[in-house]
Amino acid sequence: MTAPTEPHKHAAAPQRADGTPAPSVDHVKPHPFGTVTHKPAIGAPATTSTKFMSVMQLAILTVVAVASLRSLPAMAGYGLGSVTLFIIPAIFFLIPVALVAAELATGWKGGVFTWVRKAFGERWGFQAIWLQWVQNVVWYPTQIAFIAASLAFVFLDPNLANSGFYTAVVILVIYWFSTFITLRGGNLFAKVGSWSGLAGTIFPGVLLILFGIIWLATGNTSQAPMQASDIIPPFTGIASIVLIVSNVLAYAGMEVNAVHANDMKNPGSGYPKTVLISSILILGIFIFPTIAIAVAVPSSKLGLTTGINLAFQTYFDAWGMGWATPIISLLIALGAFASVVTWIAGPSRGLLAAARSGYLPTFLQRRNKAGVQVGILNVQGIVVTLLAALFIFVPNINTAFILLVDMAAALYLIMYMLMFAAAMRLRRTHPEVKRTYRTPAMGLIATIGFIACFAAFALGFVPPAGFAAGAPGWAYPLLVAVVVVILGVPPLIFYAARKPHWDQRTAEEKATFDDVLVNPGETTPNRARPAPSRRAQEKRRLSAE
Repeated sequence: MTAPTEPHKHAAAPQRADGTPAPSVDHVKPHPFGTVTHKPAIGAPATTSTKFMSVMQLAILTVVAVASLRSLPAMAGYGLGSVTLFIIPAIFFLIPVALVAAELATGWKGGVFTWVRKAFGERWGFQAIWLQWVQNVVWYPTQIAFIAASLAFVFLDPNLANSGFYTAVVILVIYWFSTFITLRGGNLFAKVGSWSGLAGTIFPGVLLILFGIIWLATGNTSQAPMQASDIIPPFTGIASIVLIVSNVLAYAGMEVNAVHANDMKNPGSGYPKTVLISSILILGIFIFPTIAIAVAVPSSKLGLTTGINLAFQTYFDAWGMGWATPIISLLIALGAFASVVTWIAGPSRGLLAAARSGYLPTFLQRRNKAGVQVGILNVQGIVVTLLAALFIFVPNINTAFILLVDMAAALYLIMYMLMFAAAMRLRRTHPEVKRTYRTPAMGLIATIGFIACFAAFALGFVPPAGFAAGAPGWAYPLLVAVVVVILGVPPLIFYAARKPHWDQRTAEEKATFDDVLVNPGETTPNRARPAPSRRAQEKRRLSAE
């Protein structure tokens, strides 16, 4: 009788999709739910706990990404006039961004990189996600400087908010701690961001509203005029137009969490609800707390980083509750921290998608075991560290950084123009793609948003009040142009200089590169895609060659 044949000792070992060794099938525990349609890959855990973001959780993350309390003191100086200054940009920018992002996110995965790439090609998709990312790298130090000012009210002397060394140390500690949270992977950043946002952004905002109402109801004097006519701020020519248009970017970020839409159980119906809820909350958090600050604090004392803390201090001191000021300042710092965590996770994740496609050198494509973009986050951290050091060595750095952020905002506006243009083009070129939510009057709404962004971009070259008195008129526009070129041109250079070995994707990743539809295999009824023209077919053939 012939003995059973033994397996060959040198048989090829099983491998994962990326070519690394994997355990054999015999070493993988059976799935606890029996036979399933999509079996776990060899080497994967026997069970994976799938946790989805809820509608409210993603809405809160969007609120903390957009509605920073840091910007309120600057607008509080206009009293009731701030209502108009918030509502006009909301109509022409916030609502178009919210509606357009809702449609795009329920049609295509991947955020602005995918949307623009599908509309205008890979070069411009890479450009769009780069612009979103680089603008935030400049923004991080100023947002954390606001946290430093709040912490000074909590533990130390409020005068420390003016110390460059103290501010730099806080920036470094908080930024790298936020990066550590992001590197842990999973939805840890979502939990931290949503709970911190509730406690540090929404709760202080609601508290300010209540305090303002009580203050006026008990007969206390308002520090700002409260007549109905004051809702319309005085018109001072071009300066008033610049003020309204520049407030457009107070609502920037509505689209950043669209990359997380597919972390929801049902993104098609869930994400539009997220957009609606977050839009209402953002408007409420901007308008009413701003008025509450104006009621309590004279405009002459409204500092850019300390104004909101002074408002709470005024209320608490008047009611014999001075002990509560450090507590609320800590919560405000927590809310600002939540926005930092949210922004670190969003744009850098989108940039990773572009990097993995071969648009950036391989060292920027590194991911850790949790799949988080460690290469991009490390480079981002180095830049933030260098910017934080400037707080120590450069006098009046707060003013300088505000100017730098305003200039970098021009890059963000270019990204928004690309997004609006992409939405209109995708309606024409891919009408068959199913969007669970479709923006009504897409052409009109996207055009309004595009024009608002273009106007804000053009007026961004107008010098702000108080800029370098005595400087020649061309100095500020030239400075803005230099910043736009230095920060905006690198992706065009990377794309032109890209090497074949930069594309580190596995065969599986390459095969699914265009698999970005939220509803694959489904088409919108009666919206079949028209057959391409002969000219389009020839152009596609030449492009492939």
